[in-house]
Amino acid sequence: MEQTLRRSAAIRDGLGVGIAVGLSGLAFGAAAITAGLSVTQACVLSLLAFTGASQFALVGGGGDLTAAVGALLLGTRNTLYGLRLADLLQVTGARRLVAAHGVIDESTAVALAQPDTRSSRAGFVTTFAAVYVMWNLTTLLGALGTSKLGDPAMLGLDAVGPATFLAILWPRLKDSPELRWLAAGGASIALLATPFLPPGVPVLLAAVAVLVMMVRSR
Repeated sequence: MEQTLRRSAAIRDGLGVGIAVGLSGLAFGAAAITAGLSVTQACVLSLLAFTGASQFALVGGGGDLTAAVGALLLGTRNTLYGLRLADLLQVTGARRLVAAHGVIDESTAVALAQPDTRSSRAGFVTTFAAVYVMWNLTTLLGALGTSKLGDPAMLGLDAVGPATFLAILWPRLKDSPELRWLAAGGASIALLATPFLPPGVPVLLAAVAVLVMMVRSR
């Protein structure tokens, strides 16, 4: 009975997180169209990449090479999540490929917050499914809506991506003084380099510098 209650609680957590986070897909859809992607490209990116921060970093940089590298650097944290979750979830066979696609900040957080293995699995699967469905649905709605506006930049929608990206990161920065210092250092590097380097390069330079600082601090 107690185990069933814990599993039900994990499922409720996953659904709540999935719905709340999935709504950010509206902002991503709008940001993708503003950055010059088509509705189809925005939707395919959400279907295949499915990692919010990296997606915002990619379209925020205009989709060029430096933006892609920056997005990949952000996505490396999912590899670390996967190493931690592998022992906990113990997924085998072909299901590992599906499970790997669902390793994101939210599914990892819900899974690790549970008191036992069954609850962790339930929380992970529910969060993954809820975020994936909501994120892709709202990406489509955001992209379709923005594509009907003619020139989205005229309405200031080019600021949607960076603003939502900051909103995604803010809870982590608020709870960690170390991350706040790293973020401040990266922002300073990007601002100082912007007048002298091509678009996208300052952000990539800041990302590499922050990654080096994180490794050294460990």
